[in-house]
Amino acid sequence: MKIFRDLALLDSLLKGGLVVSCQPTEQGPLDHDEIVARLAQAALAGGACGVRIEGAARLAHVRPKIAAPIIGIVKRDLDDSPVRITPWLSDVQELLAAGADVIAVDATLRERPVPVAELLSAIHAGGALAMADCSGLEDALAAAALGFEVIGTTLSGYTGGETPKEPDYELVAALAARLPRVMAEGRYNHPEQAARAVQLGAWAVTVGTAITRTESVASWFSSALDRF
Repeated sequence: MKIFRDLALLDSLLKGGLVVSCQPTEQGPLDHDEIVARLAQAALAGGACGVRIEGAARLAHVRPKIAAPIIGIVKRDLDDSPVRITPWLSDVQELLAAGADVIAVDATLRERPVPVAELLSAIHAGGALAMADCSGLEDALAAAALGFEVIGTTLSGYTGGETPKEPDYELVAALAARLPRVMAEGRYNHPEQAARAVQLGAWAVTVGTAITRTESVASWFSSALDRF
């Protein structure tokens, strides 16, 4: 089992490349550990440079089956906080034990059970690299100042109000002008959109729904046909 926790190695593997978020629709037909492992293998066979996996147990299942960087997260629905992505220190510890190379946390400036700085400290203490899932320029720059190696636009458009249809290219460009590793993520549903993000300076691009959520993609087509 190969681990990719060296920053220079991660740069050499992911810069300018594609990360596939292998998160099937929850409770859907593809929501099984072995299917997710095969989705990860298929993504890498198609040219992806790394994958993003949700859940420590699932990540542990995928880890020995692929030789590529894994970004790990845990999603939780909390009663006392809107933060869903890796909110607890125990989540970090479980992802470390499962073999995550990079651990991503919600780094938005919202009420949370554990301060972002504590999550970051636990990630680094465990030897992994850290990614901040951000919603805008303010929280992204704050996360970078704390020491996160990768800054993602993951939560742009998802923290209030109507969710846009297009990716947040403006945020990608603004961050890329200031930071070395900007992960463009969120609503990248077409190859041309991913290419545009890299042209704007993104370090890498994460694509999820358009690749690994068959139900969503099928609904795009069926809805288009329903108009006739």
